[in-house]
Amino acid sequence: MKLQLRDKCKYALVIPTSMGVRLTPASGQPVHASTNYMIQVTSAESNVASVASYLGLPVKILTTFVKGSPIAQLIKDNLASRHMDYEGKEVDQGGPWGYRHQINIADSGCGSRGPRVWNDRAGEVGRTLNVKDFDLERIFGKEGVQLIHLSGLVGALSPETGTFCLELARAAKKHGTRISFDLNYRASFWKGREKELRGIFTEIAGVADILVGNEEDFQLCLGIEGPDAGGRGLASKIDGFKEMIRRVKKAFPNASVFATTLREVVSVNQHLWGAIMAAGDQWHVVEPKEIGVLDRIGGGDGFVGGLLYGILKGWEPEKWVQFGWASGALATTLLTDYAQPADEEQIWSIWQGNARVKR
Repeated sequence: MKLQLRDKCKYALVIPTSMGVRLTPASGQPVHASTNYMIQVTSAESNVASVASYLGLPVKILTTFVKGSPIAQLIKDNLASRHMDYEGKEVDQGGPWGYRHQINIADSGCGSRGPRVWNDRAGEVGRTLNVKDFDLERIFGKEGVQLIHLSGLVGALSPETGTFCLELARAAKKHGTRISFDLNYRASFWKGREKELRGIFTEIAGVADILVGNEEDFQLCLGIEGPDAGGRGLASKIDGFKEMIRRVKKAFPNASVFATTLREVVSVNQHLWGAIMAAGDQWHVVEPKEIGVLDRIGGGDGFVGGLLYGILKGWEPEKWVQFGWASGALATTLLTDYAQPADEEQIWSIWQGNARVKR
């Protein structure tokens, strides 16, 4: 099967997100023992967009910025360096205790010491994302978009962002834009808002063409029964995951592509990495394979980015999941939490297990 995409569109991919920065200690050290840090621009959703943008497809980010902030300028420059267009309202900071871009403080871990991530999102300007600040008729009607990717992280940030994502999905559906939805459940975002968010997520999932999530996402966001416990190891759990996806397909028949990743951590720097995808009536499974990991953060985003790239390129479904698997593996070899592929060949070499030097 292939997803029929709109033609004559300005953008292959549009993604709403709340941009911020990540602080990572140098040399794999823990946060509390470090004085030297790398700062990078980040968001889970722009991580997804990077695969397509680095490989030459036109991508646009919908976001919001703190007016006059040097961090906002850093973000704009970074997005431009990643070959992405961006659009977003400039929001007044409102003084020292006003708005700012989110801060992600991440210990990448090393060896037997696992990663630890601390999210500091107080005053996050992305929580003000509002549908009134964007001309959806222009974006979807006049400019044209082949695929929009929505994330549950953005949808659950605030009541405004939930409505924003819902209206984006409605506008995309109206104009024939395909919709990808990564559920991305976060318990702290949902606390006290379960009924509200369940309704929003269910409506978006109901019009989505592509649904991505793990067993927790499907259970807690959409109320779908999860997989049976199964035996030990990832490979033994694949049948359980398939059964869960069948239940999701029955509940959300508009979607034709369903995907989830599989990960088993041997050590911080050695993982077993796999994936399952249902495309129409066909299953495509990547049995867990060993990968070397420099920094695991962003691997799942890389998978989704590679998957969407394959769909946008019009490949056969078997290649979607293969390219997604390899894009995720690439992201875990980089200090940034987003994949920066040099070309398609680099990603396919990872899939083929070819790590030989290229001269």
